[in-house]
Amino acid sequence: MRDVRVGSWTELHESLFEASWDPELRRHRSRFAFRGMAREGDELCAGLSRFGPHAWDLEEPILRTFRKYARMLVHAPDDSVWGWLAVAQHHGLPTRLVDWTFSPYVALHFLTEDASAFDRDGVVWAIDYVAAKRLLPGPLAAILAADEANVFTTDMLDRAARSLHDLDALGHGFVVFLEPPSLDERIVNQYALFSLMPRGGTPGRWLADHADLARRIVVPAGLKWEIRDKLDQANVTERVLFPGLDGLSRWVRRYYTPRT
Repeated sequence: MRDVRVGSWTELHESLFEASWDPELRRHRSRFAFRGMAREGDELCAGLSRFGPHAWDLEEPILRTFRKYARMLVHAPDDSVWGWLAVAQHHGLPTRLVDWTFSPYVALHFLTEDASAFDRDGVVWAIDYVAAKRLLPGPLAAILAADEANVFTTDMLDRAARSLHDLDALGHGFVVFLEPPSLDERIVNQYALFSLMPRGGTPGRWLADHADLARRIVVPAGLKWEIRDKLDQANVTERVLFPGLDGLSRWVRRYYTPRT
């Protein structure tokens, strides 16, 4: 996998928008999804892995319990396992999903959201979700081709796999990119995208085996304050990405925290 170490705001922009030109459309339409992480050394993995070596055995009981009690609290867009996984991930439940975004600026926000990590280099992962289609098993690839799409919606994925077991049975060594339903303003404003893998899969290890599909943009600690201040000026803040009083409070608290 190619690591790109940037040294300035200008270099960062060039790396984020690299290869965005589409010669067929004659438009700048990036094929990449982005994920910003405050610490370069953190592992790229799903939240479910926090449950340790038996995490995959706990996956279905965790989701089943969530669905049982969440029905009275949230209106799920559909009753598929993929719709409920999206709801669960969006509300903080550890699942096999990993958060991505189509927006490089949203990725930069999450890279610079935590001021306590400003003494550490951060990283933006960029993965070519269009090229990743070639590794999909036949039933999944056929649905994307029939719908002329590059990523799945919950109903599209449900046509190929009605359950987690069905997806796992399709094979190994592939990543599915899932565009979640518009559950609320937050998920829309964050231009959200999820990835998921068959049981036992880890995105970081998968990318190590398919290094041609991704690059890592390493952001030095010394550049984080400039990025954060310019994002604030561009209105890429908690106030927009987390609509409501909670987001407003997060933005005000961070904005007025003195630099030490």
